[in-house]
Amino acid sequence: MENLTNKEEEVMQALWKLEKAFVKEILQILPSTNHYNTISTIVRNLEDKGYVAFNAFGKTHQYYPIISKEEYSKGFMNLASKRYFNNSYKNMVSFFAKEEKISAQDLREILELIENK
Repeated sequence: MENLTNKEEEVMQALWKLEKAFVKEILQILPSTNHYNTISTIVRNLEDKGYVAFNAFGKTHQYYPIISKEEYSKGFMNLASKRYFNNSYKNMVSFFAKEEKISAQDLREILELIENK
């Protein structure tokens, strides 16, 4: 899975939310600082990277994601674990615990999920 830029991820978030959309519809849910041509270019880049496909309606295209949010999240988390935590989810969870981003109750619930798998 090819890496996405921040802007590409932002557009993918919009497409996952909308499920299928024309560029103008994507623009409507993104911050107002974006321009039509910019978003159109980003969507075409996402198509080239294999993240989206389209249905043609004359000269316009309705885009839809072909990679699910869950599939992307899994790849993203695996890459983050590998890059920043020596491929260790234990190190990742420890990091969040030290940063107080995860509570003891959250950890107990995670442990319960693991044990009841």
